[in-house]
Amino acid sequence: MALGKDSGFGTRAIHAGQRPDPTTGAIMTPVFLTSTYVQEEPAKTKGFDYSRTCNPTRSALEANLASLENARFGLCFASGMGAIDCILNLLETGDHVVACNDLYGGTYRILTTLYGKLGVDTTFVDTTKLDDVSAAISKRTKLVYLESPTNPLLNVSDISALAELVHEHPGILVVVDNTFATPYLQNPLDLGADIVVHSTTKYIGGHSDVIGGFLALQDPELRDKLHHFQNTVGATPSPMDCFLQLRSTKTLHLRMERHCDNAEAIAAWLLEHPKVEKVHYPGIESHPQHEVAKRQMRRFGGMISLELEGGLEAGCRFASRTRLFSLAESLGGVESLVDHPASMTHASIPREEREAAGLRDGLVRLSVGVEDIKDLIDDLEHALD
Repeated sequence: MALGKDSGFGTRAIHAGQRPDPTTGAIMTPVFLTSTYVQEEPAKTKGFDYSRTCNPTRSALEANLASLENARFGLCFASGMGAIDCILNLLETGDHVVACNDLYGGTYRILTTLYGKLGVDTTFVDTTKLDDVSAAISKRTKLVYLESPTNPLLNVSDISALAELVHEHPGILVVVDNTFATPYLQNPLDLGADIVVHSTTKYIGGHSDVIGGFLALQDPELRDKLHHFQNTVGATPSPMDCFLQLRSTKTLHLRMERHCDNAEAIAAWLLEHPKVEKVHYPGIESHPQHEVAKRQMRRFGGMISLELEGGLEAGCRFASRTRLFSLAESLGGVESLVDHPASMTHASIPREEREAAGLRDGLVRLSVGVEDIKDLIDDLEHALD
């Protein structure tokens, strides 16, 4: 079904890219479990020839997610890292990347250990500071890569200001990882970004049962380049994975409202707790980029990080004592999770670089789920006791 930007988010989440199956009337997009497609004559197809290149279930998901990001084009991948790797395939030996210094450990790892080995240099800076970004850009720079909010410190970069700054230098692309915010809370393409990347494993999938990635963009030439890499490398999702994510997008707006409600209540509660030294959450007025978050986000998301008295020992003890908050990597599912980034999701970043970015060993990250808020706060109280 073709729906415009004027259609409400919930309507597009449920209907964009999808229509009842013309053969059976099935309301849900079928799972097209086929590897190949019969051709009427050589090179004459019905739009599909081989499922690595294109699959009807994947096409529906790509159209659905593109609509949610107000994008012309969308490309789906087998994982968020597969999507990030596709972007980095645009680079050549000698190119340079400017990236935020507080980002997911897997992104740091692919930039430094893989593309670094191939002759691509990366400078990590605080992207909340425009002067630092400007100073890092060189004649070799091809990408400026940021997360907003960041993982795990929840820093918020001014995407519009950064895009304006970067686009003063022709040929540099602005890439925004929008995983924490989701399309429901923020649309970076509308703010001037060139490519938006998601780990759909997280809030878009939302049920901790599927892994995926997604790119959204507007430029047809860039889309063709990235589709070429998508097809050539083959890091594409299975039809069943696409079906599960199509199921999930239908409730994304509903889930995100509850995630935000719960996170806002927990952040306010943590601020008053005597054992909590610091709370990182864009929705609190003391957050250094609170005003930027208010301007470019609709609400503030379901992720919170906190620091406790006692540092590393206290953080690890807290993360091991929760009962409803399960100790696990990943985020964005309906169930609440707790993570100790220094030893789990961000362990691939050297300690000195983590600390320079403000990621202390005692920091704990909460992915606040959609359970009843009283039960979640009771659980945190138990863990802090």
